[in-house]
Amino acid sequence: MPPIVTTAIVLHAFNYSESSRILRLATREAGVQSVLARGARASQRRFGSAVDLFAEGEVQYEARVGRDLHTLARFDVVRSRVALGTSLPRFEGASALAEVMLRVAGEDDTPQHAFDALREGLDAIASEDNATLATVRAVWRVLGTLGFSPALDACVRCDAAQPPDRDVSFSAEAGGTLCPRCALAVPSRQLPASARAQLREWLETDTGMSSGMDQPTERAHQRLLRIFVHAHLTEGRPLRAFDAWATA
Repeated sequence: MPPIVTTAIVLHAFNYSESSRILRLATREAGVQSVLARGARASQRRFGSAVDLFAEGEVQYEARVGRDLHTLARFDVVRSRVALGTSLPRFEGASALAEVMLRVAGEDDTPQHAFDALREGLDAIASEDNATLATVRAVWRVLGTLGFSPALDACVRCDAAQPPDRDVSFSAEAGGTLCPRCALAVPSRQLPASARAQLREWLETDTGMSSGMDQPTERAHQRLLRIFVHAHLTEGRPLRAFDAWATA
């Protein structure tokens, strides 16, 4: 098989043997892949900042048929995102986003716009004043591109239309909004019309943050995201980085 060349972002890295590192990469064309960076610990000249978390660039790796671990040949970094390491909220937010991507993205079948959403999310967390809100938006956006959007405009159980200007019941476990009748049978919480509109925007567009969101509203969005992620992504396995961010 010829070498694979694609754009990639480092989502996770850990040491392997005395001289190498294993990187978990989000790639634009091949989903999430694991590669072995031979000698990365022994010499900084071979890969340099490519083994740093959230670094982005063009990679070339030797794919092994039937194997989950491939060999990294080169990684030409174009963006290191050092700003993500300048504050705890930025680093925790980026780590939470990376962990969600690792949990839900597969190999080969991950759409390219999921990679684009990841890239845009990391850049927003690195640059926007409110790293927490940037993370909330970024995680919802990635989930939306990977098919994990909650039902917002119709009841998730009976498909009854939900008027956009109405406060509705919402069940993260059921997967979205509930009409008044179905809400009687399912544990749920109230979702204001304004919060539903904001959530829809985060899921469907890559527009910037809404201005003027107060801290209680921000925390409510963060809690809702945490409940939804735990209901649909954990499968009995902890999300340590995401939980550290969500409960900070």
